[in-house]
Amino acid sequence: MADDPSAADRNVEIWKIKKLIKSLEAARGNGTSMISLIIPPKDQISRVAKMLADEFGTASNIKSRVNRLSVLGAITSVQQRLKLYNKVPPNGLVVYCGTIVTEEGKEKKVNIDFEPFKPINTSLYLCDNKFHTEALTALLSDDSKFGFIVIDGSGALFGTLQGNTREVLHKFTVDLPKKHGRGGQSALRFARVRMEKRHNYVRKVAETAAQLFVSNDKVNVAGLVLAGSADFKTELSQSDMFDPRLQAKVLKLVDISYGGENGFNQAIELSAEVLSNVKFIQEKKLIGRYFDEISQDTGKYCFGVEDTLKALEMGAVEILIVYENLDTMRYVLRCHGENTTPENDEKILYLTPEQEKDKSHFTDKETGQEHELIESMPLLEWFANNYKKFGATLEIVTDKSQEGSQFVKGFGGIGGNRRENKNLRRWWMVCVFLALEYSNTTSGLEETVFSSSLLTGSSQQLPVLPQLFMKTL
Repeated sequence: MADDPSAADRNVEIWKIKKLIKSLEAARGNGTSMISLIIPPKDQISRVAKMLADEFGTASNIKSRVNRLSVLGAITSVQQRLKLYNKVPPNGLVVYCGTIVTEEGKEKKVNIDFEPFKPINTSLYLCDNKFHTEALTALLSDDSKFGFIVIDGSGALFGTLQGNTREVLHKFTVDLPKKHGRGGQSALRFARVRMEKRHNYVRKVAETAAQLFVSNDKVNVAGLVLAGSADFKTELSQSDMFDPRLQAKVLKLVDISYGGENGFNQAIELSAEVLSNVKFIQEKKLIGRYFDEISQDTGKYCFGVEDTLKALEMGAVEILIVYENLDTMRYVLRCHGENTTPENDEKILYLTPEQEKDKSHFTDKETGQEHELIESMPLLEWFANNYKKFGATLEIVTDKSQEGSQFVKGFGGIGGNRRENKNLRRWWMVCVFLALEYSNTTSGLEETVFSSSLLTGSSQQLPVLPQLFMKTL
């Protein structure tokens, strides 16, 4: 998971979509004033704008005054959202607008528009008392693509499986000499020729696999299944000719009774379990590596909210690991105590549901005055929005594996792999150099403090520097 930052970023986007779907599905409104609009990539904004104008005219005839005004307001909100786009984004556009009823019975306006993380080939416009998220759910269901190599004595087939879509990429046949007891004095020569042709066949399969499953120096499938009726699959998996990047992606070796497309179908059936658990396996490996750092006491780890946040602010976290149902909330409060100044009037708290019950967290200890709430959101959501600013990769994990369950119960569901000390020190050197280069306010005394901190490895006096400096890594 963490070996490919782009894959980790994609997983974060998937988590955001899942969270959005959950909140949208729970929302309900009065009448039919909740609009779900999905525009596929090759559609035109002008066509949709005209359609909305026609819908506005139709909605003007709704008899119920309250429902008519709500629907017209929702259509107007959608029209305003579309004005933000000159053309449909590459992956399409999803818009949800309308008035929902909260748990307290109050009405609340919702306006959401975004480009999905991959193309959404669905066209949808619905006015209802709920938001329709079926297309977004379908977008998540067929996320990973898996490669298959079916190899036996008569030929090889290369295919992929993504969701319910099976595709044959390439196939070829081969005529290999069979084993026999004839030949007399030529028996050794026949055996040598047979082994040479077999070797060339495995080489061709390995080269074709690299051409099909490696693009731009990256493996383009989530995992590989090698299938066959003889020992060719084992020979291929252990061969030096097989690309090491593909070897690392092999999920399973499957024994099948057929070759070709029938063998492909059988291989899919026999590997169904491992394909469904591929993210499960990745998660086990990720948390396993994290536990290895702890058991070896390398110092390249952090755990718990406080320890992890300190390391994150230093830029020391390379991989941030967070439980998907982390219940910690992040509060930003404005203090109103006697000793409060404009420089220290803000206070940030990280509280669990149990800690939230203690109202002393939200009041000044001296005056008893209640602090002003500026912002509150789940800590995981804040991480998802801000992790790139700290130069980290975010991995969202479950508690379904033994390792995941142990991570949640033993470490609070939050931790991270720290950077190598030499990389961290290099990072700070670049940051401090740029800070001193471009800041006109840094005094000579402060320069000495920065330098001594670098030499000693201390991080207490080093400030959190802007995202600009992180890009220099």
